[in-house]
Amino acid sequence: MSKIQFIEIQPNELADLINEKVKINLETLVKDLSMQKAEGSEFLTRKEAAKFFGTSLVTLYDWSKKGLITPYRMGTRIYYKRSELVNSLLESNKR
Repeated sequence: MSKIQFIEIQPNELADLINEKVKINLETLVKDLSMQKAEGSEFLTRKEAAKFFGTSLVTLYDWSKKGLITPYRMGTRIYYKRSELVNSLLESNKR
């Protein structure tokens, strides 16, 4: 851990330095959250969804049959919305 020494710094200068660092960190956080929100609407394949949950494809199929997660069919392929998978995780923790 580094030491911080305040030598001849005015309180307003210190406040400006703190505000600058907080502003940078908030901008980074907002950017990260907006990227996560954009990623939340993406579709995952069955394999990606199984990897997301850390389960097998059979378990994923069972959860779909039980209505715990919603599959979306596009032709012969099955996809899942990432945002809905996250919501299903949050709902399972409430039970």
